[in-house]
Amino acid sequence: MEYDIAVVNRLKRIEGQIKGVLSMIEKNQDCKDVVTQLSASRSAIDRTIGLIVSMNLEECVRKNIENGENTQALVKEAVDLLVKSR
Repeated sequence: MEYDIAVVNRLKRIEGQIKGVLSMIEKNQDCKDVVTQLSASRSAIDRTIGLIVSMNLEECVRKNIENGENTQALVKEAVDLLVKSR
């Protein structure tokens, strides 16, 4: 699978968030603020996982349909990946 530049950009933004959290911890900032930023980072990671799984699923389903193959196993695998990531 070829990853879209949007996925790379999302991950770079998440990387910046995590670096920001580390900086907050090094500066002994308030626990609530640190947890809020960590929660935002986790949410961003979850959305990125969903994006990657959906992009891959779309590509695989399209190929299977073109080849006249069943797509049921692909959909189950994608759902399992999403469930496992939570």
